[in-house]
Order: sequence, then C-alpha cells, then structure tokens
Amino acid sequence: MIAGVRAEEPALNEQPTTRSVEPVQRRTLHDEVVGRIRDMIIEGTLQPGARVHEGQLGEALGISRTPLREALKYLASEGLLDLVAGRGAVVRRLSPKDVHDMLVVLSAMEALAGRLVCANASDAEIAGIRALHDRMMEFYEKRQRLDYYKYNQMIHTAIVELSGNAFLASTHASAQARLKRIRFLGNAAPEKCDAAVAEHKAMMEALDRRDGDALAAVLSHHLDETWERVKDSL
Repeated sequence: MIAGVRAEEPALNEQPTTRSVEPVQRRTLHDEVVGRIRDMIIEGTLQPGARVHEGQLGEALGISRTPLREALKYLASEGLLDLVAGRGAVVRRLSPKDVHDMLVVLSAMEALAGRLVCANASDAEIAGIRALHDRMMEFYEKRQRLDYYKYNQMIHTAIVELSGNAFLASTHASAQARLKRIRFLGNAAPEKCDAAVAEHKAMMEALDRRDGDALAAVLSHHLDETWERVKDSL
C-alpha cells in the first residue's frame, strides 16, 4: 500500500472509491463531502473565482453547515479554495503564469521520481502501477472521463510516492492538488486525451524496463505537453 494516499485514492492493489464500485456508506461523511465538492471543482460545476454558497450547496448535498464547512476548510488546505473574509469560500483562480510555473516544477520533480522509482521500487510495486494503468485504460476506452482522470493522477502519485523520497512525495502532492482542475482540462478534447494516453504507455514501457533515464524523459515531456494542452483554456 502506498503511504499517504488520500482517502479518495485507493492503494495500488485496491479498487477505486467511486459510486459504481464502493457504496457511499463505507466512507466517512467528511470523505464523501470532500470528494463530491472536489469533483464539482474539477469538472467545473464550481467555476474558478466563484463563491461557494454554503446554504445552496449544503441543501444540494443534503448535509448541515458543520460538515460542509469542515470540507471547505480541507479543500482550502489542498489549494482548491480560498477562504476570504466576508465572502467565505471561493474557488481558487490560477493565472496562466501560476499554472506554467507549477508545471515546470512538477516536471522536474517527476523526472527525478522516475529515476528513483526505477531504482527503488519492488517488482510488486511496479506491477501495482501497471494495474492502475490498465484500469485507467479501461476508463479511457469507455470514455469515462472523470474516472480516467482520477486513475491518471493516481499513476503520477504512485510513481512519486514509490520513489522512496518522502519529502519529494509530500512536495509533489501539494503542487499536484492545486492543479486538479487544470489537468482535467487537459483531456477535454479527444485528440488531447489520445496524446496523453500515448505518453502514459511510454511511461509504462520505460518503467517495466526499469529504465530511469527514459522514464524521466517521458515524464518531463508529458508535463511539458500538459502545458500545451491546457494553456488555451486558461
């Protein structure tokens, strides 16, 4: 099991926590509310710069303000919301420069992680990443965009977490959390999604060979191309 994986992200040998796989009642209320609101931000139901109307959202989710406010605080800690005095929670808006700067840093971190994971991960852990990739491909073939996206991000998280460098993993998680909506935009058009999938296949080929330099190169290229895929949407 990967240490530090968020509640909504299953460990490598588990199935995802989605409505079609695991009943809601097996999750805590906090996890469920955080997951629902996070998905609303990722999919754009809550737009960047929009104020979260607690009364309306709480009514829509069927919850009181206490668990809602706790969820909003948690999402603010992830960088998806800003808590503004007099306005409450506002969906964070990132400038193009913010996004580009973060992707540059992610590119460098994931390139380093690619070399480390090839050197440090066990065969079973690499097989676990392969299992995530295969599951992602199932959602890609079915055009289930949100589930595809979640598995895509789990693969990046797994590579970094299995690098064996805890500080790298925690720093990467902080940056990646802020880019959830942006990276979802990167697979909006079929041709963009197809290109990203091709890059993920190349990642897996390099990882299966334990070719750290090749994996570092394809991860860096993948993040560079992510900017090209999202910049016109910002």
